[in-house]
Amino acid sequence: MKKILVIGYVWPEPDSSAAGRHMMSILRLYKKQGWDVEFSSAAQPTEHMADLAAEGISSRRIVLNCDSFDAYIAEYQPDIIMFDRFVTEEQFGWRVEKNCPDALRIIDTEDLHCLRHARHQAVKASREFAQTDLFSDIAKREIAAILRSDISLIISGFEMELLLNTFKVDAALLHHLPFMVDLSRCPEETNTFSERKHFIAAGNFRHAPNWDAVLYLQKIWPLIKKRIPDAELHIYGAYPPPKATALNNPETGFLIKGWAENIFSVMEKSRVCLAPVRFGAGTKGKLLDAMIMQTPSITTSIGSEGMHDQEPWPGVIVDDATGFAEAAVLLYNNEQKWLGAQRNAGALLRARYDGDISGDRLIKKIINVEKNLVQHRLNNFTGGMLKHHSMMSTQYMSQWIAEKNKKTYAG
Repeated sequence: MKKILVIGYVWPEPDSSAAGRHMMSILRLYKKQGWDVEFSSAAQPTEHMADLAAEGISSRRIVLNCDSFDAYIAEYQPDIIMFDRFVTEEQFGWRVEKNCPDALRIIDTEDLHCLRHARHQAVKASREFAQTDLFSDIAKREIAAILRSDISLIISGFEMELLLNTFKVDAALLHHLPFMVDLSRCPEETNTFSERKHFIAAGNFRHAPNWDAVLYLQKIWPLIKKRIPDAELHIYGAYPPPKATALNNPETGFLIKGWAENIFSVMEKSRVCLAPVRFGAGTKGKLLDAMIMQTPSITTSIGSEGMHDQEPWPGVIVDDATGFAEAAVLLYNNEQKWLGAQRNAGALLRARYDGDISGDRLIKKIINVEKNLVQHRLNNFTGGMLKHHSMMSTQYMSQWIAEKNKKTYAG
């Protein structure tokens, strides 16, 4: 039986974040192949983490900068190692190389952190995003991790193009893996236009783009409320901080709902989903949830980025606050336009998010690279060079911290 070890940056929370749901879909795909799957993480367990044991997935707590990981992975001897985000590859990659040099190395990037960071910096400075923002220290670290790995999973078509054309990464090292949706479990019919009311916004509050969207909605919502006085905006998301709950205002209908045990249920009751995303990367799980529940959405060009191409968007894409509010009001009140947007949701799901198709492509990619791993790595001289040099500095720093910790605990 093929053994795969996933080293998680955090424990997966499929009901809290798109990243957690995406991770679980990948783990389930691996289990479907009959592979032995183990998930490990140095993060603290959380109240919303997935029950991995119920999925037939074993788990193991690991420790950063500790030689105990060497003994663990040397004993487990996985055939494949998947790093959750590039920072995990930085932390554990050199130990993997030392103990399992022949294991296939995959990074699930989740999104391009350097792109998200660059856009965030531009928004904070109230200026347009420039390509120079992109070539940061984070970009150097992230691209280096991608080059050191055998396959990097890229969730967004936009990010695929960025890596290929701007960063000049070899296409053989990349694999486009959008959200994998089980279309057979998607509802054919949901609540009708007249059965729905109010607006919805969703997103984990710990994710900076989501919090920024909530603040932006504070500017947009009065424009909508003025036109639709009886409407409410229900904002859902895990881990709302006090600064978020303080925004709850029943008088204006701006309601911070917090954690949703079942996001699909509340999404189906809502007439329109609002996602005024001003910065970020990857693809937006909240907009996919809206498509699944046939809820039309208003979002920005960054919100829809990488989620469609020629296919019509199931709602409206607009980047300015006034236009966003106008589109929200029109879609909320016009049943014919709403029904048209709803039809686009089903078409887009079938065109881009069929989990059977994308899952099959990923397994074929893994098997093909495994069969030709020696040549695959010979073709990636830059990655081999980076692995040799940069991993040495990471190794020495980690070993220094490990020795320091030993002396601290011994004392």
